[in-house]
Amino acid sequence: MSAAVVVAETIASRILLLRSHKVLLDAELAELYGVETKVLVQAVKRNLERFPDDFMFQLTNQEFNVLRSQSVTSRPTHGGRRTAPYAFTEQGVAMLSSVLSCPRAIAVNIEIMRAFVRLREVLAGNKELAAKLGELERKLKGHDQAIAGILDAIRQLMAPPPAPKKRPIGFVTGESKK
Repeated sequence: MSAAVVVAETIASRILLLRSHKVLLDAELAELYGVETKVLVQAVKRNLERFPDDFMFQLTNQEFNVLRSQSVTSRPTHGGRRTAPYAFTEQGVAMLSSVLSCPRAIAVNIEIMRAFVRLREVLAGNKELAAKLGELERKLKGHDQAIAGILDAIRQLMAPPPAPKKRPIGFVTGESKK
């Protein structure tokens, strides 16, 4: 996969929400950068001072098991990953560009940053829409009865007029009067 093929939409689909942070896992990043996961993790471990807790954290065993059960990640008994993955926040991904300075890593990092920005824009747009809908609901709340009354009046006007009472033809006898 060349850096030109890596698009922000593809990257955005790999962003997860863990511990209230939008993150990318080390294996996903390694795939995007075109390196093995262990190479990425080794580079990070050699530069741990660049990755404080708000830039990167390792998943707990419980988080790892939940993540494993939700995806088709292989089990450790079948040659799969044996340690919990590292999760990188947006700032951690930006810091990776200084640790992995090959041209592909730089190009991919630019696309990852764009994906995070687009995701933030989409979330902000949804918040604005939700706020506008809430405001509209508040404005209409007091008008519910008035609107219902107007609709009832319109329905009454749409209903056909009642048929006039017809007088029976002929004489009415005492038994048929009612």
